[in-house]
Amino acid sequence: MAQLLDGAGKLGWVLLRAGVRFVFMFLNNCVAIPSYCLYLLLLQPLRIWDSSAFWHIEGIMFKWLLAMVSSWGWIAGYTVTEWGDDVRPISEEEAMVLVNHQSTGDVCTLMMCLQDKGTVVRKMMWLMDHVFKYTNFGLVSLIHGDFFIRQGKAHRDKQLVYLKDHLEKYYHSRDRKWVVLFPEGGFLRKRRETSQLFAKKHSLPHLSHVTLRRLGATHVILKTLSAQQENGSVGSESGTPNQTGSKRKGLQWVIDVTIAYPKARPMDIQTWIFGYRSPTITHVHYSRNRSSSLDLSSRQPSPAWRKGGRPRMDQSSVDTSKHIGWVYPIKEVPVEAEALTDWLYQRFVEKEELLAHFYDTGLSPTSYLGFSSYKASVDWRIVC
Repeated sequence: MAQLLDGAGKLGWVLLRAGVRFVFMFLNNCVAIPSYCLYLLLLQPLRIWDSSAFWHIEGIMFKWLLAMVSSWGWIAGYTVTEWGDDVRPISEEEAMVLVNHQSTGDVCTLMMCLQDKGTVVRKMMWLMDHVFKYTNFGLVSLIHGDFFIRQGKAHRDKQLVYLKDHLEKYYHSRDRKWVVLFPEGGFLRKRRETSQLFAKKHSLPHLSHVTLRRLGATHVILKTLSAQQENGSVGSESGTPNQTGSKRKGLQWVIDVTIAYPKARPMDIQTWIFGYRSPTITHVHYSRNRSSSLDLSSRQPSPAWRKGGRPRMDQSSVDTSKHIGWVYPIKEVPVEAEALTDWLYQRFVEKEELLAHFYDTGLSPTSYLGFSSYKASVDWRIVC
């Protein structure tokens, strides 16, 4: 009887706390989002007179809103430990960010991670499923210039055309720097079985913790935002002017982000709102493409990845002395569809191995590959 009463008491406390959190966040949204829209409405004359100043102010308020969402998880004890490359030094350069997708909580996790990355949050462009357009944050994302993409074969070709037009219209004119997308095309739990059947049919690796990436959006972004060389690779100069009229360098980096949840239990947006799960540390790993003089040949995965089966990497071939992930010059990123597909599959073979190690042992690559780690933080001066 005592155990039953104790269990009922704990359940009651969880429900009470969840109810209080929901009311607080509802009121928070009722104040913050209309304020964002109202301020931008009042600033429309500035948009006509000085577009760069308008979008600078919009970016600051957008970062405040994302910090608000980040604080929901932080208050509940949901924190993030980051490892791999330190991407802060390149926060002012243009990059494409590729993220594995497990749940709606992935977006909240990224919002927390990127708060301390300079102006990234202010100048980023998100590619999200069109369903997010109808959430409380949908109007904010529409104003900011994010792109909502519809899934499915019936929409695929048209959506890629719309994406290209969207990038050409908004990316440079609003001085965007990072483009964030989830190239798997959906949540892991929904796409895993289909991906594994496709892999078996085409003698590709059997992946359990990620799915084979879809090429479409990645291909469009590379071709639209980067200069293409005669050999079909990506160049480092786009020749496109920014708001001030100076020449932009184009995409300089491709940052591969891996999100890992303890015990492979993703956190969804409901968890962030109600806070019913115990405090959790989510792990985020960064790998980036960059132009460098490093010898990268020792870090290339074996060609055997195309033969299928569970992928394994030779740990002895990984140089951990510089505390970096797998680094590839942006100029060597292929643009042709077949070559880019192979390149993306190789990246996910590496990602699968990292996640398999984490889920099998519970240890992050700080102990596995020698990566340095640091905890993501929320700037409370922004939230308060």
